[in-house]
Amino acid sequence: MDKGPTARRFVGQNGRMLADAILLVHAAFVLFVVGGLAAIWLGLAQGWAWARNRAFRLAHLGAIAFVAAESLLGIACPLTVWEDALRGRNPGAESFVGRAVRAALYWDLPEAVFTAVYVAFALLVAWTWWRWPPRI
Repeated sequence: MDKGPTARRFVGQNGRMLADAILLVHAAFVLFVVGGLAAIWLGLAQGWAWARNRAFRLAHLGAIAFVAAESLLGIACPLTVWEDALRGRNPGAESFVGRAVRAALYWDLPEAVFTAVYVAFALLVAWTWWRWPPRI
């Protein structure tokens, strides 16, 4: 049953805000994965104890392993799927911040390029784990 234009506008506006929030969570996830490895290397070089923290390192390895596995299996990222669904697959329905973050996150390249990058990065994280293992 149609609730009318006011209800559609309310749901549409809230959907866009929620989509923007999901996009920001997605950006934070990417920052954790990419920045996490840089932080680990810096921490190892400086002798900082947290760089060998097992929980942090396991979360970091798990995050990139998840991304690489879903890419190898051809599974779309759930954050991207949710964001697109909330926007009604209309990229024009995003805020300024949403457009800026989307431009930084999403590049127009073949999927095979992304899969290769994700797998290579996952292998680099795994090598870092092996070379400088976390401590209990």
